[in-house]
Amino acid sequence: MTDVDWMGRRKIRSIDLARLSGLKRVLMELEPGRKVVLSTHLNADGDGAGSQAAAAHWLARRGLKPTIVNPTPFPDQFRFLLAEGTGAWTPADAEGEAAMREADVFLVLDTAEPSRLGPVMSRTSGRRILVVDHHPTTSSSVGDVVVCDPTACATGELVFDLIHVAGDTVTREEAEGLYVAIATDTGSFRYANTTASTHEITAELLRAGVDPEEMYLRIYAQYTPAGLELVRRALERLRVADDIPVAWISLRQADLAQTGATKEDLEGIVEYARRIKGVRVALLFRELHDGTTKVSLRSTGDADVAAVARRFGGGGHVKAAGAVIPENLEAAETRVLQDVREALS
Repeated sequence: MTDVDWMGRRKIRSIDLARLSGLKRVLMELEPGRKVVLSTHLNADGDGAGSQAAAAHWLARRGLKPTIVNPTPFPDQFRFLLAEGTGAWTPADAEGEAAMREADVFLVLDTAEPSRLGPVMSRTSGRRILVVDHHPTTSSSVGDVVVCDPTACATGELVFDLIHVAGDTVTREEAEGLYVAIATDTGSFRYANTTASTHEITAELLRAGVDPEEMYLRIYAQYTPAGLELVRRALERLRVADDIPVAWISLRQADLAQTGATKEDLEGIVEYARRIKGVRVALLFRELHDGTTKVSLRSTGDADVAAVARRFGGGGHVKAAGAVIPENLEAAETRVLQDVREALS
């Protein structure tokens, strides 16, 4: 471990030497004047989007030219984090295509899996790929310079360290992005990945100007009538297994269409199943447009839902994972529940 001076005042945190070495190698690639495309996984969450927004702001003030290009649109819920003039595009946008064509380097955040980068992955050919992520690497992981540290509570933690290893202090704008990243990936500091280090970093973000109440209103106080109707339907569909500590919710495309709800309104619905007393694994099954099924898995205790997700080509963390199953809703339920049953036995 080595002490890193934050804000030029005092040493309050130590960074693992392996993490520090990786972050320094990332910094060597981020020379002023370079055009950087920042990307994250399909259907960006708060960690991916918040980390991107913070990194884009920081890179711009260091003299680089960042553009966000994601495989799916940047979440409307988190657009308030983007600095004025920061583009956030997809490969289908002319601006996104041009940014990828002209990029000197790709900075990929919160994933190292090529399948999770969708159409962005094919545009990286011939470019340097830098990866900063807190998920475990796999045999298919990409990156010329890779910092993957599962001990970090969120990718936002690693971006925070990257900024400070560079000798910079986070601005209020960057702190807001990092706060969103960390708060959402720790379940508002309730999940087991919340550590003393998490709170140390959060304290620095508050000192940089983050208003926790404003962040709560921006992140969580966003229910719409359509979103509440979707929650009502989800609770009607909630089921609890008789023989294993598992609860699940299943939603069809028609549920979103009939309520007028959006994908953003799905955020947090699986938590209703996880909050049931005695439940160790909670599942949300969602029918997709093409007839396949997306499953979100959450757990408490020592249940490893990432291992279950990997069996279906997905991944994630021990307590939070996901996968897309190329089967209809009923078949996906049967297969996943069987695998969960075996995992818990």
